[in-house]
Formats: sequence, structure tokens, C-alpha cells
Amino acid sequence: MSNMKTRDKIVEAADQLFYRQGFEHTSFTDIANAVQISRGNFYYHFKTKDEILDAVIRFRLENTRAMVDQWALDEDTPADRIRSFIHILVANRAKILLYGCPVGTLSAELSKLDHAARADANSLFDLFRVWLRQQFIDLGRAADADALALHLLARSQGVATLASAIHDEGFIDREVAQLCDWLEACAQGREGDASRSAGRGII
Repeated sequence: MSNMKTRDKIVEAADQLFYRQGFEHTSFTDIANAVQISRGNFYYHFKTKDEILDAVIRFRLENTRAMVDQWALDEDTPADRIRSFIHILVANRAKILLYGCPVGTLSAELSKLDHAARADANSLFDLFRVWLRQQFIDLGRAADADALALHLLARSQGVATLASAIHDEGFIDREVAQLCDWLEACAQGREGDASRSAGRGII
């Protein structure tokens, strides 16, 4: 395989292992074995695990940008684009039940480790926050767009964390349905309905 292809495979394997096992508990050997390359070939591309972590974070950012760009192409309205974000919980349900949210778990682990890359990992949340804020602005909720974006991010993270803890597939479906109802209230400007939904824990 070419040098670039080998490097890409290392990053993709590390991305999955960091998600399933955690950054701290993933070794060079684990990644090299997953890619089926020698340690010497591995070190040609990456000298330290922190270099791999930086590459994984960039990889996730690129994939996330590509995903939200695709939503912009596929969906005609901001409500539909926000709904696409909500349905990540359904699309990734099997992995979430096993490992939680890849963004949240990495950020939490790096924060506990007081790792220098924790701010870079949090940039994934920043990307979603900015993107969601713009969708809520386009939805006509400019005054509280950032608050709504943060509510949705917080709720989705909570759902992923609890779903992984209790391993309840139906819980994700119920929470997604509630979030879609809340979004509909926001889209129709029913601020009272949205506030009552917040009081019931929907956001």
C-alpha cells in the first residue's frame, strides 16, 4: 500500500480504537495490529501517540464538516437539517449503546487526563454549536439561537451517555421523538411549549 494509504489506515484504525477502548488504553501495538503493519512501518508515519491523536481529531473534524455540508445539500429547510443532527442518535444507535458518543467520550477522557489536546477535541463540539446556531437563526430564532444549540448538544450528549449506561435501545427512540417534538415547537415559535418541554427534560 502507498505511504498515504498506510497513514490513512492508521488514522482510521486509531479513530475506532480510541472510541472503543479509549485513548489511554490504546497502544501502538493495538493500532499496528489492526492495520497489520510492522512497528517500523508504523513509526515511519507517527513517532508518538499524541501525533496520532492530533491526526484522529483532524480526521473527525473533516468528516463532521463533510456530514453537515451534506445535510445542507440534502435538506431544504433548517428544521430538516437540525432533525438530521438529532437522528445521529438513531443512525449510530448500536455503537452508542456499546461505547457512548465518540465526541463526548474523547473530550471527557482528555479532560480527565488534563491532556494538551483537550481543547482541540472540544473543537468538534464548537463545530456543531456554530452549525446548529446558524440553523436556529435560519429557523427564525436568532435571539436564542445559541442557547437552543447548546440545549440540543447537551441533550444529545445526555441521551448518548445514559443509553450506553442502561443499554436501552427504546430509550434512544423515545428521546429522539421528544426532541423532534421540541424542534417542531421551536420552528412554530411556540416558546411556551418549548419551555414546558424543557421543564419535562426534553432539552
